[in-house]
Amino acid sequence: MTDSTLRPSRRALVAAAGALPLGAALAACSSDTGDGPSLGGDDSDGSGAAYDDAIAGGPIADDAAISASAWATAIKEAGTLKRGGTTANQVFSLIDPSTDKVTGFDAGITQLLARYILGEDGADKVEYIDTTVETRETMVQNGTVDCVIATYSITPERLQVINFAGPYYTSGTAIQVRTEDKDSITGPDDLSGKKIVTQANSTGIQAVEENVKDPGEVQQLPDNESCVAALKQGRVDAYVLDQGVLLGNSKADPEVTVVGEPFVDDPYGVGLSKDNEDALEFVNTFLQEIIDDGTWKKLWEATLGDVIDGDAPEPPKPGDLPA
Repeated sequence: MTDSTLRPSRRALVAAAGALPLGAALAACSSDTGDGPSLGGDDSDGSGAAYDDAIAGGPIADDAAISASAWATAIKEAGTLKRGGTTANQVFSLIDPSTDKVTGFDAGITQLLARYILGEDGADKVEYIDTTVETRETMVQNGTVDCVIATYSITPERLQVINFAGPYYTSGTAIQVRTEDKDSITGPDDLSGKKIVTQANSTGIQAVEENVKDPGEVQQLPDNESCVAALKQGRVDAYVLDQGVLLGNSKADPEVTVVGEPFVDDPYGVGLSKDNEDALEFVNTFLQEIIDDGTWKKLWEATLGDVIDGDAPEPPKPGDLPA
């Protein structure tokens, strides 16, 4: 896979940046994310041969499977997969500005889905369109994007307005602190009376409400970059969000550290429009195929395996949604 592949559409990135607040628009071309980071830093996640091999070895759907799905047929006819998400997520979907190559676990799921639909060079035919926590559902519903793959947590509230294929990964809500404070805050019990930050409209809000007794001030900021800044500047004592996102922050910046274990399960799914009824079955079939043939594990090892100790976890079962 050459460096010229996986280039986000300039039109899509410029248009998306123009629609964002100035601070977000300036952040590494995109700043989602509902639940994802917007940090720069060392882009070593999945940028090597192991990542490229995982993508190149992914399955390709046969013609009958494509023709049986109006959603997949439309994408094949268009010749591109329009993915909503971010290209500023340290572990899940990060663009290398020197090559325009996008890598990470979510990026890999996206590229594998594009290959599955569009064939051998399908991973090269992804149009990356920025979404934010405020725009994700709307952009799925109005067809601006074919899907959203962006550390997108499946919740009952979101399932009321869009469909989710998956889950394709299960993370969990965790806590990040300044590295100097890692011994004094190790779990939700230590957050009583503490100032906490999380992303607006994220699953972190509910996690704090249900698991932290008598917290101090709880701030909700628009993106990951703002939350990390608040933590580093001492305006808050802890940042609560998905563990995978927080691990990406720690990889990018040694001044912040993830402490303890996740205390709330957080399943990620592929956001799809309810109008495209056959898309749900099609994408779930794709996810099951990459699990069964070992591609999912290879992708995990090339991305998340770089920041999480131990062997690859057992993948969740596509279609097994939270109640």
